[in-house]
Amino acid sequence: MEARVKAGLWASMAIRMGDQAGRPGVVLRKGDPDSGGILCVLRGREGLVVLSQTRDARGRPAWMRGTGAAPVDDAAADAYVARQVKRDPDLWVLEFEAPDLLPPFEAVIV
Repeated sequence: MEARVKAGLWASMAIRMGDQAGRPGVVLRKGDPDSGGILCVLRGREGLVVLSQTRDARGRPAWMRGTGAAPVDDAAADAYVARQVKRDPDLWVLEFEAPDLLPPFEAVIV
């Protein structure tokens, strides 16, 4: 069984990594501190992308572009986040300044 980092600790780590990388981030919504899932909103030059936690084909942690391959506007990103939170009220929502739409932490994007 794979060890899992608590969501609150992971969120703090991601915000700190973003600050160190010059990609400041904020917690938009706190979820369950132990087992909540995480959405990451990346604010870039062309719009926004929302990354959602998932698993790859081998079961390893990964991220998917929940809002699709192309950047979206604020309204579309907000609507996606609202739908996900309605489905899972334990979700954390983080937002980062990411001009190139890449997260400030190591991530496999599927």
